[in-house]
Amino acid sequence: MEPRMNLFANETGAKIGKRIFAVSQVIHESSLPKPTQELVQLRASQINGCGFCVDIHGKDAAAAGETAARLNLVAAWRHSTVFSEAERAALALTEEGTRIIDGYEGVSDETWAQVRKHYDDDQTIALVSLIAMINATNRLGVILNNQGGSYEPGDLATIAS
Repeated sequence: MEPRMNLFANETGAKIGKRIFAVSQVIHESSLPKPTQELVQLRASQINGCGFCVDIHGKDAAAAGETAARLNLVAAWRHSTVFSEAERAALALTEEGTRIIDGYEGVSDETWAQVRKHYDDDQTIALVSLIAMINATNRLGVILNNQGGSYEPGDLATIAS
């Protein structure tokens, strides 16, 4: 199937896409660990079924040195030994923040407590914002039918410029 529309080929879409990318850059430049950022984006993208974003974040994480074992286990993080307690807290927050409607009543106090145990204020707001932004981006990708498979690591900056 072909993409329904190229967000960046439309004047309004390009403005929106560039602003989303600008927010993402602020998050990327935060003190939230880069591996955690990629794992969170990958996990939310898997949940939302956005092949385009799974392709981007899996490949960018691998290019940044993330191991195949960790990337392959993101979807089954609860049943693996390769993630730190801090990463597990971030992945739990990602799932609860992404699956709000799927029987969750938002983010549990237990998950929030684990996040706050491992991340300072700046990292926490970056993490929460990252989860919100990747969910928005996933929805754009799925609605517009953007396909995964052809992304080259590092091309996201080029796509959004």
